Amino acid sequence: MSTESQLLYSQLPAIDRLLRDPAIEPLVTQHGQTLIGELLRQLQLQARETIKHHQRLPDWCGNWAQALSAGLEQWQRPALAPVFNLSGTVLHTNLGRALLAQPVIEAVTSSMGAAVTLEYDLDGAGRGHRDRAVADLLCQLTGAEDACIVNNNAAAVLLMLAAIAPGKQVVVSRGELVEIGGAFRIPDVMRQAGCQLVEVGTTNRTHLKDYRSAINEQTGLLMKVHTSNYSIQGFTAAVEEAELAQLGAEHGLPTATDLGSGSLIDMAQYGLPAEPMPQRLLAAGVDLVTFSGDKLLGGPQAGIIVGKKALIAKLQQHPLKRALRVGKLTLAALEATLRLYQQPELLAQQLPTLRLLTRPQQAMQGSAERLLQVLVPQFAGHFQLRAEPCWSQIGSGSLPVDRLPSYALTFAPLDGRGATLEALAERWRRLPQPVIGRINDGRLWLDLRCLEQEDALIEALRE
Repeated sequence: MSTESQLLYSQLPAIDRLLRDPAIEPLVTQHGQTLIGELLRQLQLQARETIKHHQRLPDWCGNWAQALSAGLEQWQRPALAPVFNLSGTVLHTNLGRALLAQPVIEAVTSSMGAAVTLEYDLDGAGRGHRDRAVADLLCQLTGAEDACIVNNNAAAVLLMLAAIAPGKQVVVSRGELVEIGGAFRIPDVMRQAGCQLVEVGTTNRTHLKDYRSAINEQTGLLMKVHTSNYSIQGFTAAVEEAELAQLGAEHGLPTATDLGSGSLIDMAQYGLPAEPMPQRLLAAGVDLVTFSGDKLLGGPQAGIIVGKKALIAKLQQHPLKRALRVGKLTLAALEATLRLYQQPELLAQQLPTLRLLTRPQQAMQGSAERLLQVLVPQFAGHFQLRAEPCWSQIGSGSLPVDRLPSYALTFAPLDGRGATLEALAERWRRLPQPVIGRINDGRLWLDLRCLEQEDALIEALRE
């Protein structure tokens, strides 16, 4: 070790001394000696590394209290940080999908700080079933005989297969063997559930006779999967759920449909791409339907299974159900979300997902033009700003092919360098409330479909 390095190391104050520093003592009082001491040790380690590799002290060594405060602020920053979702994807998987409505937030908050009737029957003063209240609402809204709630739709499919067709063959069209983000593949799920996949038809065409010819004594389930994340066009054919349900009834076999997203309302009435509805599939004779809680439903992450009472009972009794069940916060959020559907006239305003999906393009255009006027003076030296029409997508892992007309504020670097855009995007991601856009066609796009707080965004971008 050189003499210079020794001198630099000697200038690092001891932890005990720092803890007694008048500028640091209030932080010790507020946060405790254990945490502050650990943060100081981390700072000291950083300083030692700087000396070792650069033969100098870090710039912050002149003010340990200030460096500690900055480290404390970083430590206190939650891992689930609120962001401005200007990506152009409303139900963004990486950004938490559906936003919860205010009555839903209040219901969850209420359940957090008190003992609740999660599995307590007030009438009989005994044990109840945690799914019961939500299941009753789902039955009212869908016409199902019963319902089961698990932690996501992948879990719903896994539980359904494991409970209904263990060791049996499950017949699925080859064109419906989907893969969802995160390596959720229907064939893999079937193997985990102890089922044997039987593919019928071709990628683009499957007929009822294909299902019929696949049925044998080992068949346990006839299944359809809604291809919400891709589309096959051209020379195509698919079997309707009513046809498959009738075939299943003829052979004494249950039928199931995995909707993935699933909507309890007719999206077409709002000018949105139509999505299959659980209640229509049940009315067509399908025995079990699975869908998500945090996509088009607009609620919390959950897997929902609706259908025949006897089959739902099998799901509830299966050992996997306990492993996949949801807690009180999810149930509170799901119940409150479903209650909004009992007031359909108010749904477009009360449910954030529907409100954002139905925003007219003119609203986003007005927002883009207002932001343009405010932000041009700040960014004009390095970027060309424009208000431009664009297309938003409904979902990311699911429903990515459905597009909605939107409007964006775009930033094109005057130097023409992609690195300039990347630097701007990175700077915005490091803001106290990060701004998440997308880079495409040599520009950084801020799609304004999901922006409802213009003033807050302006303040964030001015930092």
